Amino acid sequence: MPLGCLSGSKAFVTHYKSTIKMRKADLVTAISEKTGVPKVDVLVTLETFFKEVKNSLAQGENVYVRGFGSFVIKRRAKKIGRHIKKNVAIEIPEHFIPSFKPAKVFVEQVKDNVTSLPEEEDDED
Repeated sequence: MPLGCLSGSKAFVTHYKSTIKMRKADLVTAISEKTGVPKVDVLVTLETFFKEVKNSLAQGENVYVRGFGSFVIKRRAKKIGRHIKKNVAIEIPEHFIPSFKPAKVFVEQVKDNVTSLPEEEDDED
């Protein structure tokens, strides 16, 4: 039964993986082919972008890319959790996590173009 499936009904299936994937190498190849920029330069640019986003978030700064989305920091409040093996309550302190919120135009493009997800296959990723 697929992950996220409730009561065996396909209507409740939530896919978090799909069989069609675009990895970083595929993205580099696609950008290189569309722009004519060498793959090495595209990879350096992409890695620099990722590094700058991570560094900005680590310094408490949000990153906004118009038409694409926002990389933001979300606050998680202090809460009480449970250590299941020991059956004791533990305090989980307040912490901050990175998050991505897609732009409205991005969400609309996906809604308009994706009608279904492919069936899951076992993948070792």
